[in-house]
Amino acid sequence: MSDEDVQPASRHLNIVPATDGHAYIPAHDVVVLLRAIASSCRNLADDPDCDLHSAAGAIDNEADNLDCRAIQHTT
Repeated sequence: MSDEDVQPASRHLNIVPATDGHAYIPAHDVVVLLRAIASSCRNLADDPDCDLHSAAGAIDNEADNLDCRAIQHTT
């Protein structure tokens, strides 16, 4: 599987627009996202070609995806 085939875990999270105009994520989905990030870090830790920069890049990718989805739900 190539990097292009990997979908961000945040793609599957529920985003709920609230009456205050902000987007919210149910607590259960936040737990799922944090567990996915932890799992990715464990996988990267076992790869000799990866380091904390790789983990940070994966987390940034999740954050960017989630930010875009939140904007879509509030506009």
